[in-house]
Amino acid sequence: MLGGVRAAGRQARSLERTEHRPWPVPERNWLMGQTWEDLLFAHWRVPLEQVRRHVPSELEVELHDGSAWLGITPFRLSGLRPRGGLPVPQLSSFFELNVRTYVRTRDEKPGIWFFSLDATSRLAVQGARRSYRLPYFDARMTLERRDGWFDVECARTSERGKVFSARYRPEGPVFHAEPGSLEWFLAERYCLYTTGPAGALYRAEIHHEPWRLQTAEAEVELTSIAPFELSGRPLCHYSALQDVLIWPLERVVLD
Repeated sequence: MLGGVRAAGRQARSLERTEHRPWPVPERNWLMGQTWEDLLFAHWRVPLEQVRRHVPSELEVELHDGSAWLGITPFRLSGLRPRGGLPVPQLSSFFELNVRTYVRTRDEKPGIWFFSLDATSRLAVQGARRSYRLPYFDARMTLERRDGWFDVECARTSERGKVFSARYRPEGPVFHAEPGSLEWFLAERYCLYTTGPAGALYRAEIHHEPWRLQTAEAEVELTSIAPFELSGRPLCHYSALQDVLIWPLERVVLD
């Protein structure tokens, strides 16, 4: 319980630091707080045409260094709670793995497009599907630390063969990404996009302090959880802890 109280406090205090954001914090109240632990950012350069097939036409796929990017991010989610509440033991912590790319709208708000989100909490999967219209899936997943490495295994329960397997460890000092750098492009994102009925576009605002990153060494074995085949070695970063606030969905109306 004490850990949940501390997480809730950190999440709320993250609003004390906003100068790094590319646009102001929304005026309306945030809806949900959560904390991400021992997160791996594994990113691959991917052809734009492969990503374009999986992203709505209303969104522009963002490029960096002339390439689209696909990220796979396993982590332990903890401290999940509604605004004004505290995390509920045994319900507020589970494992999650996201597959994502980077997009923007014509109003110039860069954000995240999720190809999929796999989690070990059936309640969280059902709730996120209903309230955020995100492609969440039930999964079997482990994330364990052994001899300085984090071993992660994830398998989607509803689709045979949708798996991710890797081990990773941080190396080097903690740093904040420089604006304009590739690390900034990949990590410093402050909204997500999804679609609703009849393909309507929606956005949820996000807030967090600047990511505390470390370069990471990773040995990736299986990546079939991605929507298309990946090749080559990924660019990897690690973050030990990030507190996040999320706002409700709002419809995006484009002129």
